[in-house]
Amino acid sequence: MSDAIQLPGGPGDRVTESREGAVVTLTMNRGAQFNALSEGLLTDLQASLDRIASDAGVRVVVLAGAGRAFCAGHDLREMRASPSLEYYNTLFAQCTRMMRTIQRMPQPVIARVHGIATAAGCQLVATCDLAVASDEAKFAVSGVNLGLFCSTPSVALSRNVSRKQAFEMLVTGEFIDAQQALERGLVNRVVPAACLDQEIASLAAVIQAKPAVAIAMGKELFYRQAEMGTDAAYQLAGQTMACNMMEAPALEGVQAFIDKRKPRWD
Repeated sequence: MSDAIQLPGGPGDRVTESREGAVVTLTMNRGAQFNALSEGLLTDLQASLDRIASDAGVRVVVLAGAGRAFCAGHDLREMRASPSLEYYNTLFAQCTRMMRTIQRMPQPVIARVHGIATAAGCQLVATCDLAVASDEAKFAVSGVNLGLFCSTPSVALSRNVSRKQAFEMLVTGEFIDAQQALERGLVNRVVPAACLDQEIASLAAVIQAKPAVAIAMGKELFYRQAEMGTDAAYQLAGQTMACNMMEAPALEGVQAFIDKRKPRWD
């Protein structure tokens, strides 16, 4: 049974947390605002992610949205109320820090996507390590429709889908459906809405069956090498594999293969 935990952050409980075994679900709880990323929501997400990252008992994180949407991007009303370059620089730096935390924490993070994921919400899907979407989900980087090119979302988007597909989304602001998102590599799986939680639980179970140290080391390597040249990437990958091989779970796994038996990791 999962236990709901109230997080600090002011009225509205902007982020709620539930835990079932080694899987923690963080739910953005601004459903009436389509989970727009206000300063408060970003602050609460950052606090939750920082705390979870250091919890060795957590193996998988699921990021979800309450209400009818996953996330509609930044809170435009809040942004418009403080029109200064200093404010906007601070806001986007805060958002970038939260996005980078998702990829730097040792646990895989799965986006649970339903409804719309637009602008920074689409960026959030692209930033998560994995994404499972309802077949009714829709995606867009639609800031250009308001005269604001989705520059920060373009960073994550262009690292998930091909450049031409990413650029088309960015300059047209048009929606793509869940099947298109799957075909373009923005999400991993698309299922009927009624099966969304079951599919995520199945994916999380597969991940949990693997040694935590291998997943953590592999995730760190995956993102670091992606930003490197080929020679440097291979050097880092070789070093990571060598260190990984010295860990007890890997030694046991290889021995189990030699012995033609299942690994005993527990």
